[in-house]
Amino acid sequence: MDPSRIHEAFPAPEYRGNQEGALDRIRAAFEAGNDVVLVRAPTGSGKSLLARAVAGCARQASADDPTKPVGAYYTTPQVSQLEDVAADPLLEDLSVIRGKNNYDCILPGETDTPVNQAPCARERGFDCQVKHRCPYFSDRTIAANRPVAAMTLAYFMQTAGSDVFGQRDVVVVDEAHGLGDWAEMYATIDLGPDTVPVWSAADVPAVEGLEDAADFSDYLTTLAERRLDQLRGRPELGPEEAAERDRLQELRGDLSWFAEEYRDPESPTTWVVDQPDGAGTRVTVKPLAPERYLKHTVWERGRKFALLSATILDKDAFCAGVGLDPADVALVDVAHTFPVEHRPLYDVTRGKMTYEHREETLPAVARALVRVMQRHPDEKGLVHCHSYAIQEQLGELLADFGVGSRVRSHDSDDRDGQLAAWKRHEGADVFLSVKMEEALDLEGELCRWQVLCKAPYPNTRDSRVAQRLEDGQWGWYYRAALRTVIQACGRVVRAPDDHGATYLADSSLLDLFERARTDMPDWFADQVDRLSEPDLPDFAPGEALGGDTSQRAGGGSRGRGRSRNRSRGRSRGRSRSSNDHPLSDVWD
Repeated sequence: MDPSRIHEAFPAPEYRGNQEGALDRIRAAFEAGNDVVLVRAPTGSGKSLLARAVAGCARQASADDPTKPVGAYYTTPQVSQLEDVAADPLLEDLSVIRGKNNYDCILPGETDTPVNQAPCARERGFDCQVKHRCPYFSDRTIAANRPVAAMTLAYFMQTAGSDVFGQRDVVVVDEAHGLGDWAEMYATIDLGPDTVPVWSAADVPAVEGLEDAADFSDYLTTLAERRLDQLRGRPELGPEEAAERDRLQELRGDLSWFAEEYRDPESPTTWVVDQPDGAGTRVTVKPLAPERYLKHTVWERGRKFALLSATILDKDAFCAGVGLDPADVALVDVAHTFPVEHRPLYDVTRGKMTYEHREETLPAVARALVRVMQRHPDEKGLVHCHSYAIQEQLGELLADFGVGSRVRSHDSDDRDGQLAAWKRHEGADVFLSVKMEEALDLEGELCRWQVLCKAPYPNTRDSRVAQRLEDGQWGWYYRAALRTVIQACGRVVRAPDDHGATYLADSSLLDLFERARTDMPDWFADQVDRLSEPDLPDFAPGEALGGDTSQRAGGGSRGRGRSRNRSRGRSRGRSRSSNDHPLSDVWD
């Protein structure tokens, strides 16, 4: 790596904000001998441009020693973030590669078939005459041979150990704050009828501990291998059989890894197991801080690393969670350039939104939301509902108040489509969202205000969360919630001349700010210090409907319905049956 090239590799024609100074400090951190540099840069800092500049410092193929790795990886957990990078003309030299299931086969009669189920994946010895034109293999070849290959973190982890995407000189991880959580979720082994093709042949016992889980893992591995032998014995597979084969191979690898890690007395990985409904029902095996998993899938993939995020709140805690030695890691803080008065926080709290208090608090929150809508009659708003249960109840209350014609929402299957439709619409609709606190750019008139309905604490019913709290890791618990709040606050203010208001509806948010004060970046602490109660109009739902509503078909609430039986679209990530995980909706 040659950090002296960092300014030369910056892709924009000029710097804005604190970018030039940030590059100077990143360069100095690498030149000081640090293998990993954390870049804590707030919303609007242009993290993707900083990331590209770091990637441009990677060792080049023309260097003297051909045995050393060259080039760089750019990776991010967020699918939408990768899409933004792919669409940015300043980043056009990043070669984007996606998973096979994102590409369609080009053979006649197969153009609706994803590449992972195409004839090359189904038929033994199939010789594709147009493989050189296959969109997936074409993109993969280009990405493998270009200086900077860009991919999601899921694909990056899946390709660990491959000959195509081997070790490179530099790895840049954008939106890296959740790296440990993403790794835990990706390493989770979910065993049930929808994830285990041989489930119907299994006699599922009561799994009461990790030893039972390891024995059950061995049993399922045997069943999976038998079924794989049957499938391999066939000269040709149908699309569903090809998908079954791939899932069985993936399952076998996951189960073997768990059994090996659990039985290794020197493994640092702690496991927890859940089977809440007893014998015959699904089993979930989850790792805590899977350091060895990250070592193989991330840390062995490069020689130098840049990890960028607005919300790496505690360096030592972050390093401990991802298996890094803080002594080898430098932290570069980038100051916020957005005026604090452009990003106000308002207190409209109406009580606690915990499960036991929600029935009493939510109607008051709905009334407050109507008054906020009155305050912004001609401006779009976003409501962070935290869960689909809150979203549904809130939507019903707003409809009862007579303001449903201004409200949109989504379910887990149509989130992207409904979000895009809301953003395109020129009216002042209010969007009830779930798990959209990150990777959402609502600059300017796309959204001028938002409401946080609930303090986003991790779900204590998740066994990993429960285990951490049992171990006394309350600092982690509060940092996790604060991180989500800070990410959410950045959705509606995207540039120095942009402005947007954030309203806090759950009184637990105020308690969170007190408990996590020492972990706040200075620029967010400034926002909290200016927290005030807004002057809201008296409750008058008719005044919350905004301007022209004639374009709203039937005057009804669009996107409110929950399609409970809708078939799922093509999966872009690993199968997950539970929606309880705090990242399940954004993993995609």
